[in-house]
Amino acid sequence: MGYQKIVVPADGDKITVNADLSLNVPNHPIIPFIEGDGIGVDITPAMKTVVDAAVQKAYGGKRSIEWMEVYCGEKANTIYGTYMPEETFEALREYVVSIKGPLTTPVGGGIRSLNVALRQELDLYVCVRPVRWFEGVPSPVQHPELTDMVIFRENSEDIYAGIEWKADSEEAKKVIKFLQEEMGVTKIRFPEGCGIGIKPVSKEGTQRLVRKAIQFAIDNDKPSVTLVHKGNIMKYTEGAFKEWGYELAMERFGGELIDGGPWVKIKNPKNGKDIIIKDVIADAFLQQILMRPAEYSVIATLNLNGDYISDALAAEVGGIGIAPGANIGGAIAVYEATHGTAPKYAGQDKVNPGSIILSAEMMLRDMGWTEAADLIIKGVSGAISARTVTYDFERLMPGATLLRCSEFGEAIIQHMDD
Repeated sequence: MGYQKIVVPADGDKITVNADLSLNVPNHPIIPFIEGDGIGVDITPAMKTVVDAAVQKAYGGKRSIEWMEVYCGEKANTIYGTYMPEETFEALREYVVSIKGPLTTPVGGGIRSLNVALRQELDLYVCVRPVRWFEGVPSPVQHPELTDMVIFRENSEDIYAGIEWKADSEEAKKVIKFLQEEMGVTKIRFPEGCGIGIKPVSKEGTQRLVRKAIQFAIDNDKPSVTLVHKGNIMKYTEGAFKEWGYELAMERFGGELIDGGPWVKIKNPKNGKDIIIKDVIADAFLQQILMRPAEYSVIATLNLNGDYISDALAAEVGGIGIAPGANIGGAIAVYEATHGTAPKYAGQDKVNPGSIILSAEMMLRDMGWTEAADLIIKGVSGAISARTVTYDFERLMPGATLLRCSEFGEAIIQHMDD
């Protein structure tokens, strides 16, 4: 496929997808990357340097990544005159696996969220957010080592679907009038001057997410999957999410009720161990991850809950500066920095690149390049243990050495040889 602005590397090959959605990864795959807005200019080059070093150390030149820049956000607007060029979507589909820096998200108006638009356009229906603690990272909790979870956040539905209308708009008035006159709704307390939105939650959307979460638990020998919801209040959306999740566990994975239910246990077909499928109300869950985090492993939840939960858990282990993430739909995967653009720090070579580096580690592991992924974990652990860190950690770690963004990347590479 020809592109208008994207330059395809002369060397390298495409990752392809098998019928079962597994990947065929060549020795020299072409990986698209979006630099990102704001601090993307700092963290993305650091990530590429670390990944290239890990791959070289792991495979001695027999494997390498051929990076291909694609455009979204402010850089795309400069080049194309639009924040979301169509050929970027085409490239992300064609090359299957990609990684991106943070993108501008307006508050209150202007352009729509580019992150949400990417997920919806490519049907990246699950956001995967691993949360783990690296020894030495400052944490506000006494035992951050007890927090070890992987969050599966539904990406395509819930109020993030973007079905909403501004207060006093003709559309909002029309929807409110329909609800009142046709549906008999009497609970809109102040219909005048009222913005309104719709929260879609479907059986298909729920079950494809929960299926991914349970399969992850099977593949990675995890003890439980917890469905987090507010079904006590939103019975026909979040309550249905819970019911459809249990239904899938029973019908697809041969689950059995525990003591009459609703909890379910399934057998891990790979080792015969029990995996417990359970649920918890979202507000109670936010308490329990502080008080009893060791009781939770794999989390499956809706879009808005997942947004809150991901960042709350990240705070327990040191903040979103080192929180990795990926958006996955079928075989297509876009790995990403999970924090914002921090424009006031852009170009200062200051911020922590840990989030996008650890997202790249996820990418390598999902590609089957586990040796390179392990080196990145080793390097990050070593750099933090040596107290050679960026400003966000240095100010909280007595005796630490302050490093710039690029220097932290180099420290990670050095500690790969520990």
